[in-house]
Amino acid sequence: MKNNGKRNVSSQGSTEFTGIKLSEPASFAAGPTAVKVALEHTFKEMGIFRALSTLSHMNQKDGFDCPGCAWPDPEKPSKLGEYCENGAKALSEEATTKRVDSSFFAEHSVEELSLWSDYHIGKSGRLTEPMLLKPGSVHYEPISWKESFKLIAKNLQQLDSPDEAIFYTSGRSSNEAAFLYGLFSRAYGTNNMPDCSNMCHESSGVALGETLGIGKGSVKLEDFYEADVVMVIGQNPGTNHPRMLSALEKCKVNGGKVIAINPLEEAGLIRFKNPQEIKGILGHGETITDIHLQVKINQDVPLLKLIIKKLAALDKKNGNVFDHDFIKTYTEGYEALLKDLEHYSESELLQFTGVSESDINEAVALLAEKKKIIICWAMGLTQHKNGVENIKECVNLLLLKGSLGKPGAGTCPVRGHSNVQGDRTVGIMHFVSEELNTAIEKTFGFKAPTKEGLDTVHAVKAMHDGKAKVFIGLGGNFVSAVSDTEYTAEALQNCALTVNISTKLNRTHLVTGKTALLLPTLGRSDMDLKDGKPRFFTVENSMGKVHRSKGILPPASDNLKSEPEIVGGIADAYFKGNHSVDWKNLSTDYELLREKMGMVLRGFKDVNNKSEGSGYYLPNNVRELDFSKLPNNRAQFSVCGLPEHKLSPDEFILMTIRSHDQFNTTIYGLNDRYRGVHNERRVVFINPRDMARLKLDKLDVVNLISTYDQKERKALKFLIIPYNIPEGNLASYYPETNVLVPYNQYANKSFTPISKSVVVTIEKT
Repeated sequence: MKNNGKRNVSSQGSTEFTGIKLSEPASFAAGPTAVKVALEHTFKEMGIFRALSTLSHMNQKDGFDCPGCAWPDPEKPSKLGEYCENGAKALSEEATTKRVDSSFFAEHSVEELSLWSDYHIGKSGRLTEPMLLKPGSVHYEPISWKESFKLIAKNLQQLDSPDEAIFYTSGRSSNEAAFLYGLFSRAYGTNNMPDCSNMCHESSGVALGETLGIGKGSVKLEDFYEADVVMVIGQNPGTNHPRMLSALEKCKVNGGKVIAINPLEEAGLIRFKNPQEIKGILGHGETITDIHLQVKINQDVPLLKLIIKKLAALDKKNGNVFDHDFIKTYTEGYEALLKDLEHYSESELLQFTGVSESDINEAVALLAEKKKIIICWAMGLTQHKNGVENIKECVNLLLLKGSLGKPGAGTCPVRGHSNVQGDRTVGIMHFVSEELNTAIEKTFGFKAPTKEGLDTVHAVKAMHDGKAKVFIGLGGNFVSAVSDTEYTAEALQNCALTVNISTKLNRTHLVTGKTALLLPTLGRSDMDLKDGKPRFFTVENSMGKVHRSKGILPPASDNLKSEPEIVGGIADAYFKGNHSVDWKNLSTDYELLREKMGMVLRGFKDVNNKSEGSGYYLPNNVRELDFSKLPNNRAQFSVCGLPEHKLSPDEFILMTIRSHDQFNTTIYGLNDRYRGVHNERRVVFINPRDMARLKLDKLDVVNLISTYDQKERKALKFLIIPYNIPEGNLASYYPETNVLVPYNQYANKSFTPISKSVVVTIEKT
């Protein structure tokens, strides 16, 4: 990219191919191969003994929380190992024996490193000491912690307004670190607290908040074991949340059924071979999906409307398909919902979906008979222009069936990063909560700002426009995670100072402001010691349970600090002891910090004790069928419109996806064995009929182009892969395709980028 006199760095890295090999897509997930691959990764990065001893403590009650996804742990974790293949990979990345120190940065400039692939950058190793990139320099150099904090404080003090600072948070952060970070941001004077949930489940939070009164799911893990039907929509648990397959397996064994709604038929939803059971090692395993509705990308609302319309017709005949007692007692808007359905014919809705009517009728027949229904979803529903309405249509179905507030039923947005939900719970949010502000003033003695802050996409725009000049990232890989890669990179480079608090090197550390700081912190698996005694922190899983996490490994360096200590160090340097909050003491005494959290946050009273063992559930009004915060004290039905995609004959809808060898922007390897792609990431999956229409052959090299607001964005050099995907649809890995996602195209109300429905054309090279 051209940087107008700035450091000549690349925001995307290498576009060279790495030697693709193809095989047939897998017909099952996990099994012995998953164990083999997991151990290969951990042994290579950690050593055999260290890997085995550390894995045995992951997701155990006396151990540490997986640094990967947020799937909950069972009450009685498996002693054989409560982790999956991708969890083991996440640990091996964090606990690697490789190191990135001052000698590494002396040898490699940021310009050189930026030309590496994300995979190559991530494999460099753990950061070991604070590093400074001075204006005009292309090499990081060491800096002390004290000087780092002074430099940040100086830059914050020089801003004309607190709103010129951005405080970004990743889902990796602990509850304690995130709470303290949010407290400092408010004490500094801004609500500019974008976080990674803006990019993923913000649509879920908005939709659930407006319809059910809480921006979280309502189910517990045990509900899966009792469910009659689990609908998995826009989600690939086999890769993104593999331990979920164990819960689905128990559902099936207990007589439950699974309906999968997704444009791709994913291996994990075909069959699961549990590596902890004989039938998973030697046998066939468990067939997971009973009905697969292969919907076209972002045609979930038409599909759900059609299902509801058919259910309504059945209910009109016999009156027992919908739960009318529940509807009458707890809901509002039922008549308007039915009236809206009259505007659509079944044939019209069917045509939008691309699904056969016989398959839909089979799903309708199943749902008509059942009451205990769980609907799970992930980015396949949230990252669209109508992402909020996608979720609301799911809620409509659950309300009609009375599938809330009872065992085996409810909403289940499956969160990605392991504490992204906890971050929001403890106060990381750009909008204003009067309740939180009042509690902060009462507990800490200062008034929090009342002006709404910036979410992620608006923070990027503010930096790009020169209206925000300091960026601080508590974890994450901002430039690779956020949409519109080139635009985001330019935004960061406009800043006077960028600060990243991280465990490992990533691309955001190379695409920086004029001055950049790299502050190394402890990982989940690292021991966090004070006066030689180990400390624990807390996290919240995807189902609202708060529990402890305590690392066991010696830190990667003696020069690391914990996230709370780093936040406290910045705050102490900024306020110089002249503030109502004792930042230094609060950041080092976790017990005291949690006591203060209990005074401010609903559900956190006595968290020091309640978090022990398997932890405790936070309050959830849906579980109690308490809708008192909603209009007329009732859950809300929603009238949702259909998505609008006006495509020309040469245009496709592209969804960005993960390979099986990655977690978010962390690339573990170059294989996606479930989809039959090996040693390559620059691929695009396409229906064979579309290939024939465009006269494309397998492994042809193409560019992908999106055009929004008369601006052309290109993702260069991708290999064509014929695949079982609906016609007119494409799929390709991110972050490589984030460059195609425009920064100003996002979901209504939630501002979540449209990463799952980008209109593109294909250019053969």
